[in-house]
Amino acid sequence: MIIEIEHATYRREGLTLLKDVNWQVAPGEHWALLGLNGSGKTTLLNLINGYFWPSEGTVSVLGHRFGEVDLRALRKEIGWVSTSLQEKLYASDRVQNIVISGKHATIGLYDRVEEEDIELARTLIAKLGASHLWDREFRTCSQGEKQKLLIARALMAKPRILILDEPCNGLDLFSRERLLDSIKELAESPDAPTIIFVTHHTEEILPVFTHTLLIRQGEVVRSGRNEDVLTTDVLSGFYDSPVVVEQHGERVYVRIGE
Repeated sequence: MIIEIEHATYRREGLTLLKDVNWQVAPGEHWALLGLNGSGKTTLLNLINGYFWPSEGTVSVLGHRFGEVDLRALRKEIGWVSTSLQEKLYASDRVQNIVISGKHATIGLYDRVEEEDIELARTLIAKLGASHLWDREFRTCSQGEKQKLLIARALMAKPRILILDEPCNGLDLFSRERLLDSIKELAESPDAPTIIFVTHHTEEILPVFTHTLLIRQGEVVRSGRNEDVLTTDVLSGFYDSPVVVEQHGERVYVRIGE
């Protein structure tokens, strides 16, 4: 299994932030992780990355059980893209340096740059439809462009798991769709890592994400194939409020029911 979590509970300062979580991600699967703000999504991601240790239960990532693996080495196999990373990067850095620095997971580029690093960065930026940004200052890029560059940066380390943590936050409709198109192409490529797409909007769950995990108040409400999870009955129970699921093309939209 790429990810295998069994009966994992996580407590901190007397609070139970995750409760009896079970989740399996098999090779070849791309998953969406759906939950409202404060549902426990980020806590679960920290658990997968080994930044948090389960109070109970077991966690295995890429076949390595926590407690039997060097987590620092394991984290090199996981790319985590979040908007909070943008604030840590140097705004005046050139785009190519931002991307290449992902090979070493550094803020700023201090290591020797090989020709193969430059070529890989060009390839990744092109794959995400952002070749026109090469040699621009990072601060001159739009929010959507920055998200594409952060994805390219994460891919520089050739991770086996790529976590996209609410990548569409703050984007307008058109920027969101352009970013989702790039993510779709990435997920469909033969050398794609396992992608975990975190969101609180069902319409952002592309068909390439065949499975969804629903998390609420630190508990997994449901997980499995989208056709079994993204339904009116399941989501009404999940949101604890009547909703109606509507299919438009290959995307699922939710509206508040009566």
